[in-house]
Amino acid sequence: MIERTLLQTLEKRVDYKKALILLGPRQTGKTTLSKALAARLRQPFEYFNGDSAITRSLWTMDQIAALQQSFGTKKLVILDEAQRIEQVGLICKQLIDAETGIQFVLTGSSSLEIADKTQEPLTGRKWEYHLYPLSCAEMMNHQGIPAFLQNLPQHLVYGMYPEVATNLPDAREILNNIANSYLYKDVLALVGLKRPMLLEKILKALALQVGNEVSLNELASLVSADVKTVDHYIHLLEQVFVVFRLGTISRNERNEISTKKKIYFYDNGIRNAMIGNFSTLSGRADVGALWENFIISERRKMLDYHGFYGKTYFWRNKLQAEIDFVEEIDGKVFAYEFKWNPEAKVKFPSAFVESYKPVETQVIHPGNFWQWLSTYPYGG
Repeated sequence: MIERTLLQTLEKRVDYKKALILLGPRQTGKTTLSKALAARLRQPFEYFNGDSAITRSLWTMDQIAALQQSFGTKKLVILDEAQRIEQVGLICKQLIDAETGIQFVLTGSSSLEIADKTQEPLTGRKWEYHLYPLSCAEMMNHQGIPAFLQNLPQHLVYGMYPEVATNLPDAREILNNIANSYLYKDVLALVGLKRPMLLEKILKALALQVGNEVSLNELASLVSADVKTVDHYIHLLEQVFVVFRLGTISRNERNEISTKKKIYFYDNGIRNAMIGNFSTLSGRADVGALWENFIISERRKMLDYHGFYGKTYFWRNKLQAEIDFVEEIDGKVFAYEFKWNPEAKVKFPSAFVESYKPVETQVIHPGNFWQWLSTYPYGG
């Protein structure tokens, strides 16, 4: 098994008093990680799946006595897809307040539903973390840097979902199965839709615009829907960890763009599945977009796993000068450009440098990205 970065973090948080909530896309290994935690603790565990009707009938307020009895002498309880339990926050609050001495691990693939059901009841009673598809650091630790770098072109095409990254010959079939069977499941449940046609149109349009600023008005026109609906659907796709938005940094200078967003996919493989293109890099015109999406999503994983409390942005002014990625923390600014070609000439715009005085400017390319993603630079 590939050891996940979060395992040590979760282990340190185990106190048998607060629930551990693990959020992330379906099929990214939340169940595997939860069971690995049990193994690390050498604790037998009781397992429930919120997608099961039997589990949902037991995890109710009027069945708490029976539920607690079902735990037996187990001191660790795993509840997968906890968002499917109607009053999961109140139930866990009652069990935790009863001082049962049980460590509860809740996983969920919809942060919106989990937040609605646990935010108030579990205030002060939970630690919340995100688990993403495999990270570069995890893969490099598992198979070594040379082997990972050798497979980099395939990861740019097929992404880093655990089953995909460890089974590249079957990557297309696995990704299509994820896209068709799991990708829309939670969004459709949230909005009560029976068919994902509009979602598919929106996702395909977003996939084709990776690396570019997204205009909601243009997107709405393209998919024949109103702007509010499109914005709402993108918000839901963010809540189930399919895409995420990156805003602009601006100090209200007259020539800076301050309202635009870029939208990236958490996984390159899902992005390519949406446009039906698994061609090798040598035959693609979108290598730059693939590289940008890959690097930004990988950096997001690394920062999140290490508790980054700063902000991330892109920058552009009205003269079309642009910087791909900006990190701001403790009043300091770090700026990065992403280039697939290591020989590409890059000059950071003087307008940005003079205004923001970045502590660091760096071009990230295939020759140095693995170092940039291996070491968290901000302490903690």
